[in-house]
Amino acid sequence: MNFADRVEAAVRARQSQIVLGLDPDPLRLLPQALDAAGEGSPAERAAEAVTAHCRLLIAAAKEACVAVKLQLACFERLGAPGWNAMSRVAAAARDAGLLVIADGKRGDVPHTAEAYAQGLLGETPTPWGNVPGLGADAVTANPLLGQDSLEPIVSAARAAGSGVFVLVRTSNPGAAALQDDGAGEPLHVKLARLVHGLGITGKGECGLSDIGAVVAATRADMLASFRKLMPAAIFLLPGVGAQGGRAEDLGPAFGPGRGAALVAASRAIIEPALDAGAAAAAGQTAERLRDTVWKLSA
Repeated sequence: MNFADRVEAAVRARQSQIVLGLDPDPLRLLPQALDAAGEGSPAERAAEAVTAHCRLLIAAAKEACVAVKLQLACFERLGAPGWNAMSRVAAAARDAGLLVIADGKRGDVPHTAEAYAQGLLGETPTPWGNVPGLGADAVTANPLLGQDSLEPIVSAARAAGSGVFVLVRTSNPGAAALQDDGAGEPLHVKLARLVHGLGITGKGECGLSDIGAVVAATRADMLASFRKLMPAAIFLLPGVGAQGGRAEDLGPAFGPGRGAALVAASRAIIEPALDAGAAAAAGQTAERLRDTVWKLSA
């Protein structure tokens, strides 16, 4: 099934476009998660606690969300136990009925891009059998090496019925110096045209494409122009809350319909839970955000 059709179906079934961003910091976890650390090396204990932390957040917020976004670096920094934790968190999200977005912003020469694709979307052949990857429903990708660097990732995603969110305009403050500049037209316009071109052959029955775009929620003033440049792309919108983006300003992203954009929130949902020392607060915050976005996307 085409990834865009899967997103559209999930959004309508769950009546949500909210993506729970999971970027766990071992020094800032829910109290119950610390109790799960057990014994072993620092990396093993941290990975156990991180797994418990993420599972608690998924359980609390799952009814208000359509997907989780795993920030790969936050798991990988714990070494092999961290990758194992990430796999278990992805499984917990799937068990909760949520899509899994692997946020690693990968991008490299085609040979290396193929290895990234195998690790996140497919499997790796070996003389002893195939080694399964993470099995993500979508990945984020860095396009700055050019279209050929994206093609192995796009091919692997389509073979698996998964999607790719290509960086077009990111939410960090320093993005403007590079992405909003360029000879003739801004770089973000060139990247948007690349996304549109890649996505033409990947449209689902819903009319949206399996090639989406990462577009900053902090630049709501750009959403209408991005929507014109990428009429079929699903937007992944980071930056709501802690980075200054407002859910109430995201209406132009939903021009093609409710499934046309996913709103990613990490600290905006999780910080209230950490402050309260209880995962339930994350669920309450996610519900309020879901209701706001659902209304404006009508």
